[in-house]
Amino acid sequence: MIPITDLSWQRHSWQSLVSSAIRTTDGLADALGVELEQVETDFPINVPLPYLARIERGNPQDPLLLQVMTSVDELQQSGTTSPLQEEAFKLGFGLIQKYAGRVLVITTGSCAIHCRYCFRRHFPYEDNQPSTEDWSELFRRIEQDQSLSEVILSGGDPLMLNDRRLAWIGENLARIQHITTLRLHTRMPIVIPQRVTSTLLEWMTLSSLNIVMVTHVNHGNEIDPEVKSAMNRLKRAGVTLLNQSVLLKDINDNAEALATLSHKLMDSGVLPYYLHLMDPVLGASHFDVDEATGVKLISTLRECLPGYLVPRLSREVPFESSKRVIA
Repeated sequence: MIPITDLSWQRHSWQSLVSSAIRTTDGLADALGVELEQVETDFPINVPLPYLARIERGNPQDPLLLQVMTSVDELQQSGTTSPLQEEAFKLGFGLIQKYAGRVLVITTGSCAIHCRYCFRRHFPYEDNQPSTEDWSELFRRIEQDQSLSEVILSGGDPLMLNDRRLAWIGENLARIQHITTLRLHTRMPIVIPQRVTSTLLEWMTLSSLNIVMVTHVNHGNEIDPEVKSAMNRLKRAGVTLLNQSVLLKDINDNAEALATLSHKLMDSGVLPYYLHLMDPVLGASHFDVDEATGVKLISTLRECLPGYLVPRLSREVPFESSKRVIA
């Protein structure tokens, strides 16, 4: 592991920062100078150094640490392994279609960070992502469905794919006349801002597609100068930047934290988009915040923020034709 005290890690490639992430409770505790309980789960710890560096040393209640450390509360049996029933919407070859006009591609099962509340923490990626040979059939299916105008790259995290692969996907989609928008759902520019490379920016700038990037930031402390710089470079490349957060107990379930997050997102060129009520995934019920609390928080935010900085409180409900906007 690259020592956190050796700031030379800031000059490492994004690939080396992925490979050098902390993956044990002891490693996380030692790096932060805190005592952490050993909890055995089938969802391992995974924390890259750029994210780790933003966690306050010696503070076991740091809002960033709470998102990534294992907890005995994960052993509670409430929730389900498939909270969104995505298996009902599979089209094959990594394609999932829940809503009209757009289709989602499970590009990879890999992430640079393991968020403990992840709704896909139990997802069977081995059965639901396209192999190299599958991509031609995937493009053909998208081309055949002229009701589609948008393709969403998801995962895992699509930015775990290398720049050459992403550019190839983008070029093939751009050849399909009825596809106008490419959307990427990613946490990579937040947890490893070094991922925003010149090569990535080049193909995004040159693409004929409208490129939308939906980032995933839950707390203002996740945005440091390096993250802000990465997001501003994406904005200058013509990428539309939106953010969706998850409302999480003891992390961002207060108006001050959410207002600060909205301001820091705006300073980074990112528009707050959704504030999701948590999906009832097995192992994460201790993060849940009830709907009534969420509605009160949105009401408070409307009193202190301009409307464009107030995210929409929403919940994703299986088999509904769109996300359910609550407030």
